[in-house]
Amino acid sequence: MTATATPQLDQLSVQEKRKEARRVVLSSYLGSTIEFYDFLLYATAAALVFPHVFFAGLDPLAATVASYGTFAAGYIARPLGGVIFGHFGDRLGRKKMLILSMLIMGVASTLIGLIPSGA
Repeated sequence: MTATATPQLDQLSVQEKRKEARRVVLSSYLGSTIEFYDFLLYATAAALVFPHVFFAGLDPLAATVASYGTFAAGYIARPLGGVIFGHFGDRLGRKKMLILSMLIMGVASTLIGLIPSGA
């Protein structure tokens, strides 16, 4: 009986592994999609809104370059954040780091919305 029970357990574990792999791939896909959508929105705002709202005293070209400078800071911060949150995610748990990073992003986005305009 042991010989017949083992293939069923192996088959069940293969099915569970496939289900888990699908979940991981879907979660990664959704996370990347949300992140790139966020950067797309920020890039659009950096081109259309930020030069007029936050850099109104500058030449239009200089204001656009300055707003894209803030956009570049986000790309520079991404790998640094990945290293830091990856390290602590391995030590303290990924779920805790995910919640912490989402909380930090939410607070930062709210604070950006509360910045008074330069005009």
